[in-house]
Amino acid sequence: MDPLSIGSSVLSLHQRENSEQHKDDAFREIIASCRSLSKYETNTRSALPQILSAIVAATFHIVIGISLAYSAILIPQLEEPGSDVSITKAQSSWIASIIVIMVPIGSLVAGIMMEFLGRLNTIKLAALPCVVGWVSIALAPNFTWIMVGRVLTGFACALGTSPAIVYITEVARPDMRGSLISSGPTLASLGMVIAYAKGAFMNWRLVSWICIIYTVVPVVLIQLFVPESPVWLVSKGRIEDAARSLRFLYKKYPQPEHTDQPLSEMHLNALLKERETKIAEAQRNVNRHGEQQSKLRGFLKPTGYKPMIILFWFFLIQQFSGIYITLFFAVTFIQDVGTEVNAFTASIFVGLTRFTMSLLNAWLLKRFQRRHLVMVSTIGMALCMSVSGLFTLWIKEGTTTLTWIPVVGLLLYVCASMIGLLTIPWTMTAELFPTEIRGIAHSISYSMANLLMFFAVQSYRTISDLLGGAYAVQWMFAVVSVIGFFFALFFLPETQGKSLAEIEAYFAGKSQASPQRSSAERAAKTTVTEHLIRSPSREAKLKEVELMLKNKNGA
Repeated sequence: MDPLSIGSSVLSLHQRENSEQHKDDAFREIIASCRSLSKYETNTRSALPQILSAIVAATFHIVIGISLAYSAILIPQLEEPGSDVSITKAQSSWIASIIVIMVPIGSLVAGIMMEFLGRLNTIKLAALPCVVGWVSIALAPNFTWIMVGRVLTGFACALGTSPAIVYITEVARPDMRGSLISSGPTLASLGMVIAYAKGAFMNWRLVSWICIIYTVVPVVLIQLFVPESPVWLVSKGRIEDAARSLRFLYKKYPQPEHTDQPLSEMHLNALLKERETKIAEAQRNVNRHGEQQSKLRGFLKPTGYKPMIILFWFFLIQQFSGIYITLFFAVTFIQDVGTEVNAFTASIFVGLTRFTMSLLNAWLLKRFQRRHLVMVSTIGMALCMSVSGLFTLWIKEGTTTLTWIPVVGLLLYVCASMIGLLTIPWTMTAELFPTEIRGIAHSISYSMANLLMFFAVQSYRTISDLLGGAYAVQWMFAVVSVIGFFFALFFLPETQGKSLAEIEAYFAGKSQASPQRSSAERAAKTTVTEHLIRSPSREAKLKEVELMLKNKNGA
């Protein structure tokens, strides 16, 4: 939530019943306070508590990354002749994909739990099935118990992911929201590196035991260092807890000039005002039989169904462009291209590439428009897979000795995917939806994405057999990536640097008020305070309030 709009709206609300002269003074105070805070909008130091809270809340993504990449090291070891647990090719596909099919179920449960228990408590509870799952895998005597462990860890992944993304969305200021949300995928990439590195030197059972540590540590960090979301606390009437949370999150912000009211208190008052507004809006939406309209009604509005349609196609393109297929089958995929490079060693470089690019991605999301990033990403992926597929065919035909080129092509493909197509769809699952349905909508879209991921991962070996080999699969990835370029060009909305209110207004088809409208026309339709609350940009607020004061004093 933008601290400038909060300070403006709350200060003007407190002056509503005063005299006309006092109102003018209050408006001038708003302008002064906004100007005094403007330099902190891009000040990283002022956002340090928010950054700390967001990153710690996202640390559970490390074990999520390990869980996702674990099949890449598990399957090759199980397929070795001397393995104590033997599996078939069909069973290997289920080991890789079952974790994904559990995510929609866990995500829907997380959507309910985070509303009743809170964002952080849901993450803590996710550790329980995760620990049990790793123990089940570590002690597994056969394929069935491995599947039980994968089911539990997959369920836990969803419980820990959705609340973290929603939490970051609610506590991060608008200009840093995208970068902080991307900390989740970054930490997941770190988890993948850990899984690939341990799998190259350790037995899969030992890796499972070690993963318990990575599951418990995030819970301890969250318990010690991170306050609950003030938005959720206010929605539950826990005002004192919300005030403490806000004091921590905004303790690095300066005391606004010309007012004795602390900034955290101003945020709290704004949250309370927002809650009162939501209650009043809900009461207005009560039908003539006196029953409150269901949240389902929110999905029937343009602000609900339009983002869901966009995300469906976005994730469909993402999954069948091969991003997650190469993750779950990293070692197997490298072996299939016929390279002489050690597949386990190459998988470590794949993980390191993902992690390095995820760090860069946080900066890219802050600096560049997301549509442009997706377009660059998809073109790069298409070029890499086209060349890699060509050399894979030549290796198969025995017409080239450059067997390392497909591995380099895969690494560059991973780099290109991390620029946009891998990360941006996930960041949009919380951004695109309005507040009234954000929690459940994020869970539904997240579930939808993982269902698509399941079908993509499950069908990998079938598609490879149908198309004739690894080279044809890579060319299919290239074609889907080109489709992704045109999708981003024509259909993907831009959310970089926009407030959640602006994004909601975009899907609702509402145009923002023009600064050139006369003060008389604005006064006839809305009060100054209401306009300050609704206006999405700081510049528009300042210009319009100054213009009103000028016109009023001139009169």
